[in-house]
Amino acid sequence: MNPQQIQQLTKQYPIVKTLIELKETIWFNPDFTTLEEGLPYVGLNQADIHDARDRLARFAPYLMTAFPETAANNGIIESELVSIPKMQQQLEAQYRQKIEGTLWLKKDSHLPISGSIKARGGIYEVLYFAEKLALDAGLLTLQDDYAKLNTSEFKKFFSQYSIAVGSTGNLGLSIGIMSAQLGFNVTVHMSADARQWKKDKLRAHGVTVIEYAEDYGVAVEAGRKTALTNPNCYFIDDENSKNLFLGYAVAGERLKQQLQQRDIQVDQEHPLFVYLPCGVGGGPGGVAFGLKMAFGDHVHCFFAEPTHSPCMLLGIATGLHDQISVQEIGIDNITDADGLAVGRASGFVGRAMQHLLDGLYTLDDQTLYQLLGLLNRTEALQLEPSALAGMLGPVLICKHSEYAAMHHFTAQQLQNAHHIVWGTGGGMVPQEEMANYLAKAAIAN
Repeated sequence: MNPQQIQQLTKQYPIVKTLIELKETIWFNPDFTTLEEGLPYVGLNQADIHDARDRLARFAPYLMTAFPETAANNGIIESELVSIPKMQQQLEAQYRQKIEGTLWLKKDSHLPISGSIKARGGIYEVLYFAEKLALDAGLLTLQDDYAKLNTSEFKKFFSQYSIAVGSTGNLGLSIGIMSAQLGFNVTVHMSADARQWKKDKLRAHGVTVIEYAEDYGVAVEAGRKTALTNPNCYFIDDENSKNLFLGYAVAGERLKQQLQQRDIQVDQEHPLFVYLPCGVGGGPGGVAFGLKMAFGDHVHCFFAEPTHSPCMLLGIATGLHDQISVQEIGIDNITDADGLAVGRASGFVGRAMQHLLDGLYTLDDQTLYQLLGLLNRTEALQLEPSALAGMLGPVLICKHSEYAAMHHFTAQQLQNAHHIVWGTGGGMVPQEEMANYLAKAAIAN
């Protein structure tokens, strides 16, 4: 974009000027609609989520044998929901803002196998591809005990095929570990901001890692082009994959069960607010879709992005989606929140969620580190920087009275509310790396 085009864009959408100035900001979506009105833009429905749910249930016996750490939950990859009252008190004190309702953390940061939210979508899409191959070859039926896939016969069969993906780190971990375990030849194209320990862990699992000096978009494009040269290669496209999206969406029904087990109501008088860190958009988009299908109009979802990588906010607010990148308006896309370091949002997710999101907000790296330190001190929970992006959401929602006015929330409804911060990664961060994060947090605070 030339300076004149940027000037025109900022005139038409004042939020763009705020983004260019790298200011922390919140944007409330003026195009928000009911689920019924917004659903046609997604192109998926409840039956699609149930199909994904059932496929994961079929693979549960396999996962229990291949990854014994999943046996405690009968082969279902799911995370805890924990109350964080001390963190809530500390946030209120730090920001001098009362948080109406109750604060929770969804610990996707500690999901088994790969320790991040990507264990949902990434692993699901690998299993989807493996099942299709085995069914088509007559080696498997839907009635079989899928534990049989954990044998040398199936590993030999899957070794004829390749899987490729572009990643900033966590998606690559999920897909790499799962694919290698099944026997696939797998290549992960890693962007410049990917952590070294993630590359090392993948290589230890026999995964081919190709590194790039450029950002996520370049890694994905290179992976896509390379995969096209091999007819037996399946490229998992984080920007456009409906299978990834559905793997994440299964989280909605499961969260509903967790809340019901705690006798927590979600209805008009007891709204639910959920805050999701956002990179390219597949993870938060899929989860938000699943939540909307599970709770309808009583759940209110927000995406959170770094000030240096606000690709989804830029795309949705302008309506340009994947037709614009943060670099085009002069933002560098450099952040310590490596999982969120994405310059161009998924067009599929942006268009799917443009009427179902309540809003998006940005926060800078220093704020992420402050929040990381606060959570460690108050609740003894350790996440990676990007996973703290959702933590500022409850403060912002309660601070901005215009949001409550937009949605006609009463004071009583807000007092009855539950706020869930989606902790997206950090469970497998090496001790030395986490010590570095905590040291930066101490400086930020």
